[in-house]
Amino acid sequence: MIIKTITCHDVYNHGATLQAYALMEYLHDQGHDVEIIDYKPDYLSKRYAIFLIGDNWKNKNIIVKILYLLFKFPSRLIASKAKIPFIFFKNKYMRITKQRYRNCEELKYLPPKADAYIAGSDQIWNTIYENGRDPAFYLDFAPAGSRKISYAASFASQQIVPEYKTFVRSMVEQFDFISVRETSGISILKSLGIDKGYHVLDPVFLLSKAHWDNMARNKFKDKYILVYDFETNPTIKNIVEKIAKKNKLKIYAVNNYGRTLYADKDYFECGPNTFLSLIKNADIIISNSFHATAFSIIFEKDFYVFDRIGHDINTRMRDLLAICGLDNRLIQKESDFNPNATSLDFINVRNKMAEHIKISKNFLEHALRSRSHD
Repeated sequence: MIIKTITCHDVYNHGATLQAYALMEYLHDQGHDVEIIDYKPDYLSKRYAIFLIGDNWKNKNIIVKILYLLFKFPSRLIASKAKIPFIFFKNKYMRITKQRYRNCEELKYLPPKADAYIAGSDQIWNTIYENGRDPAFYLDFAPAGSRKISYAASFASQQIVPEYKTFVRSMVEQFDFISVRETSGISILKSLGIDKGYHVLDPVFLLSKAHWDNMARNKFKDKYILVYDFETNPTIKNIVEKIAKKNKLKIYAVNNYGRTLYADKDYFECGPNTFLSLIKNADIIISNSFHATAFSIIFEKDFYVFDRIGHDINTRMRDLLAICGLDNRLIQKESDFNPNATSLDFINVRNKMAEHIKISKNFLEHALRSRSHD
């Protein structure tokens, strides 16, 4: 089949990039002709934008705007170097439509042709953010009569922002086949009166460990603990420094949203391949990142994951850990951390995940092959 997928694929984030790649690559491996729709609205184009004018400055006169941009230019130019490895990864590994679309109206006017359209994965339905309010991520542009599927779409939190419930219901009801990434997503669908949803895994689990091994070839000379902290969480810092001192490990950091000042080495500007390599070779991973957790499981590494404190988007981590039987690896406060915790039983984890991977693959096969939804 000719398949077009849509997700937040080009936002210079390791997890977003790798999940988009994984769904595309898995479907390609199944014999389909797959492309990711190059959808890049303004709200997904702000990161590393050199000439972006901040909201507080948009109504100023032209001279003030020019001075603002001149002041911001040096630091933005330096920061924009972090885009380079992502652009390299995209050009090397990802099949993307030739046409770029900048809003849903452009997609509706000239949608890319396909036998099936797939929305997902990642936080595309998170109504805290603009993408969760964008009809494009609900396949509103797909021509009438075309097959509309969601794969592992994520609401990311326990509930939809109340004023968008009617919008989300009207959009999701139009899908032929619906799957979400978290079990909490099933509950949200039911609260909207939609009972045809399936629970599946993030696309990164569709590809084998050997596949990811082959993409994670960087080597590092130190034994290290890897930290990926979006929020400069002081509890994470305290625990990382204690573990590093006790086990004589270097501290490596991989968060490309901000520098980690206490790290011995900060891979602030690294791309997805180095991100994978850092997880694969770490002695232990400490993060508040869903995809750092996912790849810790794939590479069978010792890890702990912390609740995010800035946004209520923790259900995705909790659901994944519950599936694996690793709930004790979720840290909500410093007293939850047990430095003497038993080593992880990855044979058991492997068996649990194998069942869910099979369900996830079966969903895609059924959605693409079946004449109509059940």
